[in-house]
This record gives sequence, structure tokens and C-alpha cells, in this order.
Amino acid sequence: MYGIADLDNCYVSCERVFRPDLKGVPVVVLSNNDGCVVARSNEAKAMGIKEGTPYFQLEQQFPGQKIAVFSSNYELYGELTGRVVSIIRQETPAYFRYSIDECFMYLDGIELDHLQKWGENLHKRVKREVGMPISIGLAPNKTLAKIASKLAKKYEAYKHCCMIDNDYKRERALQWCPIEDVWGIGRRYAAKLQALGCRTALDFAKHHKDWVHLTFNNINIVRTWQELNGEDAVPNEQLAKKKSICTSRSFNGMISDIDNLKTHVSNYAARCAEKLRQQNTVASIVGVFLNTNAFREDLAQYWNYQETRLLTPSSSTMSIVKAANSVLEQIYRQGYQYKKAGVIVMGIGPDSPIQQDLFDINAEQFQKMKRLDEVVDRINRLHGSETIVLGSQQYISKKVMGKAAIEREQNQACLNSAEREQARTKFKADVFANAIKHDHKSPNPTTRWSDIIKLK
Repeated sequence: MYGIADLDNCYVSCERVFRPDLKGVPVVVLSNNDGCVVARSNEAKAMGIKEGTPYFQLEQQFPGQKIAVFSSNYELYGELTGRVVSIIRQETPAYFRYSIDECFMYLDGIELDHLQKWGENLHKRVKREVGMPISIGLAPNKTLAKIASKLAKKYEAYKHCCMIDNDYKRERALQWCPIEDVWGIGRRYAAKLQALGCRTALDFAKHHKDWVHLTFNNINIVRTWQELNGEDAVPNEQLAKKKSICTSRSFNGMISDIDNLKTHVSNYAARCAEKLRQQNTVASIVGVFLNTNAFREDLAQYWNYQETRLLTPSSSTMSIVKAANSVLEQIYRQGYQYKKAGVIVMGIGPDSPIQQDLFDINAEQFQKMKRLDEVVDRINRLHGSETIVLGSQQYISKKVMGKAAIEREQNQACLNSAEREQARTKFKADVFANAIKHDHKSPNPTTRWSDIIKLK
């Protein structure tokens, strides 16, 4: 049997852990730069707030309504979900973290008769020790477990744990589940299936396997069909395999100069490299996209994407940042107000062994860069994210005196030596986390290593 533990309204639940006064109050969490709604409480969903609603439209659409609004606080979310995962690690024979709020669990060794009670107890322990609600889905395969977790989340009668362990329960669950909500069926395939008359997961499961092969000719769709019919078809290693990693953000305002764009792109590329190292993989392709604000019809519009291939697949921050900035220079055009950019790394494979190019870096240089990344990652884990970054990742504060203004200050006779020292240019660098607009960010109540007093 497989299980999946899915945190209910994860971002909202994290904010509520330290704000019990928000129980029963509509709560929304905004995307980066406070752009649009990315998470909603059940109360907010009942009001009709849609995911993706721009923040500035909330007051227009819901005048006079009391809505608690929070900026994204990923450090807080990572800390609290990490505590949940530590509990799952203790309670399960084996597990795999699928996303920030989901964990697949492999439940071999736990008797079938005890699984329902086991799942209910896991929910109680997470709620008691972390303060966050979690829904458990149990089934013979991962696709059915995902459907079971949705049922556990929707209906209180399941006591936060739903188990599909026979054909009757399986067919009832499939009949309830819309085809677009099935794990493994994307938006494009869902639209095609609906056009073919498959409105629910059961409609799709009732088709013959040959029909699925001929209609889609896609191994993932075939495996989804098999799992809906009770087979265990999705291999475990496929869960950890990513074809690409993308990091992108909308800017806080509009950007026109390439130097400022390079700083953003450098940060996106650095995060892609960090994610590659976390899963012990390397990438061979680095792509960058850049676009203006499509909602500003009064401005000229531009969108472009290009990619480059690395001679030697890499997860090095320096290599990927350098490649990303090189692509940015190719697609950048003057005269436009840019609103969003992103970096995508593709051609992902294991980091050992790596086929090096004859004309690329030698083995000694490769090992040096690998050791450098390991040291930087370790320091950033111990002392906080962005303790050490590349120079190209640092934002220059806007509150910097120009050269002419400094000379005027220094020429004033009233200034003493100490004042002249303060008047010199101070290029204060800022990190990526502080460069994002977070007007509604909650205080981070977790303890960092830097907060701990050092005793001599």
C-alpha cells in the first residue's frame, strides 16, 4: 500500500500556526512581489476568491469584507513543513517528499487492518506537535492515493484519512473525481478527454487499454489509466526525476536597463543550480525568458526565449549564472519596460558520472568548482540563505548618493573628517529575499543560527 500526506491549505495553515485569532477568518497568501493570490483558506474559497486573482482587485471585488492578507514567507513555510516531514520520517517505513506540502509514503510492513487507524493517528500527531492540519490518502498505488487524499480533505466523515482498498471504493472515488483533477493528466490532455466524453476519472478508466494507446500514444497517460484500474504502474524512481527546473519572478515595478535585469537573472540561475545540487543532478541546457507586462496595453510589448547548451553538464552556480546572463544579452532589447524574467535548466541527469567535453574545463578545475559550491551550500545552510552569494546576485540600494552630491557635501567647510567619511559613496548591496515586495509579510518566528547567542 501507498500513502500520501497532504497539508491542507499549506501556506495559510503555516500563517495560522502563530495566529490562532485567524481561525474562521478568510485568509489569502500572495505570490512574489504581492502580485496575486496563490493560497486561500476554506473561508476565502467560500467567498468566491479565485486562485490567481490580482491583489489589487480584492478590494474591488469584495468591498467591506474582512480578509487577512499575507505575503509569501517561504522561510517560515519551509521550517514548518520540515517539522511535518520529520514526523512522517519517524512514522513510516519509507517516504519520498514530492513537494513542499506533500509526501508519498511506502507502507510495506504495516498491516492492512491497522492502516486506517494509523493514518488517523498520524493526522492527530502532526496537528498536536506542529499545529497544521493534514489529510492522508491510502491506496494500492500513488494515483489512487492522491484521489483518496482529496476525499479526506473534502469530507470530514473520513476523519482526515481515506483508504481505497477494494474495487467498490475505487469506483466510487473515480466517479466523484473530475478528470482534470487526476494526478498525471495535465490541462491539455484533460481538455481532450472531456471532448471525448470522459468527464470523470471513472469514464476514462472504463475505456479499453488499446483505445488509450491509440488515442494518446503516451506512456504516462497509459500508466495513469492502469493505476485508475488498480494496478501499480508508476515506478518509484520516476517521482524524483525532473525534466526541467524553472525559477521566475515578476518584478517589483518595471525594469528597462540590462544591468538590473542581470541581477535578477543571476539570482534565478543561482536558485536553479542550488536545486540541481539538492537532488544530485546536473543540467546541460540553460534557457532564459523575458517579457513585458501584457496588461499594460499602453506600452510596447515584447517576449522572447532562448537557450544555450553547456559543453559539460553542470550544477555549478558560476557556470549556470554565466550561461544565463549570456543568453539574456542575446534576447534583451532596449526601449521596453520589462515585468518578468525566468531561468529554466533542462537536460537534467545524475551528477555522476559526467561526460566532459574535450575543449571544456579540465577535471581539476571541475572538482574545484564542485568543492566551492559544497562549501557555499554548507555555510548558507548553517547561517541562513544568501549568507554567501555571487557578486552578480547583489542588488545595489537605491539610497546611494551620486558623485556630484558627495563632492558638494565634501566641499562644505562645516563638515569635519568624521562627517566627510560618512558622505563617501556606500554601495550597500542587498540580497534577493529583500528585493521582493513583501508589504504584508508576517514576522518569522523560527530561530535562525544567527539568532543564537554565542558563549565564550
